[in-house]
Amino acid sequence: MAQLFRSKRFWLIAPAVVYIAFFMAIPLMQMAYVSILERGDYGGVNWGAFSVDAYVNFLFERDLMDNLVLNTDYIQIFVRSFGLSAMTMVFALLLGFPTAFYISMQSQGRRNFLIFLVTIPFWTNILVRNYAWMLLLRNGGLIDGFLNWAGIETGGLDILYTPYAVSIGLTYTYLPFMVLPIYASLEKLDHRLVEAAFDLGADKRRAMKRVILPLAAPGIAAGCILVFIPCLGAYVTPELLGGGKFMMIANLIGSQFGAARNWPFGAGLGFVLLALVLISMLAYSLKFKSLPEEKI
Repeated sequence: MAQLFRSKRFWLIAPAVVYIAFFMAIPLMQMAYVSILERGDYGGVNWGAFSVDAYVNFLFERDLMDNLVLNTDYIQIFVRSFGLSAMTMVFALLLGFPTAFYISMQSQGRRNFLIFLVTIPFWTNILVRNYAWMLLLRNGGLIDGFLNWAGIETGGLDILYTPYAVSIGLTYTYLPFMVLPIYASLEKLDHRLVEAAFDLGADKRRAMKRVILPLAAPGIAAGCILVFIPCLGAYVTPELLGGGKFMMIANLIGSQFGAARNWPFGAGLGFVLLALVLISMLAYSLKFKSLPEEKI
């Protein structure tokens, strides 16, 4: 142990360990403790009174006879959140991969300028961006007005306050998180491999499928993770573009700590989400890890 404390490696990683412990491990332990406490009579918690009701209430509720019956309301919210996050991830991938591929094919100076353009949305507050989308998507808004001006009668877009509006807003918000990792992989692509594929008789489609996509797979996987996980915890976009009609996990947790004042249930929901994300990411990483071996 004394030798460990004297080693340079320990002192190099010590600041990161302290930072993670203070800002992540300690809050998580506090939330875990709150999730197994009883709800107070007037909200909050009864410190020292332990209960697992927070986790039981996720799946069950009590009827008039005080019997536990299955309640799928919260499961539906989780399923909706995972579905919207997956849809957003697919949209971001369909838009982000061609964008990253186009940027990687440009000259070095033009690449830097295009990457600069991709990062511009980060300069604007997320509230401003979502309110801008509300102006664009509402009936009689800019998009609806432009279509009517072009002679396309829409009768009202009727997109705002729907899951599609939420997905559009999330895609716009997290699209740079998809473009940048894919670009980082494609930037290091050895184009001689693509030329070799053409020399061996491959067309553009097969070269893309057999050479470019496998080499870009790490960036695609990183982009999918960086989009999917933050979407699960999105709060502002579903609240504004969904109009409160399509509650997602973050909105549900926020309501438990806010209006409902059911802190144990809110903490329990957070840990259920954490467990589902960890299981999903473990399954995804195992599948992704096996892909190169299958192709070889």
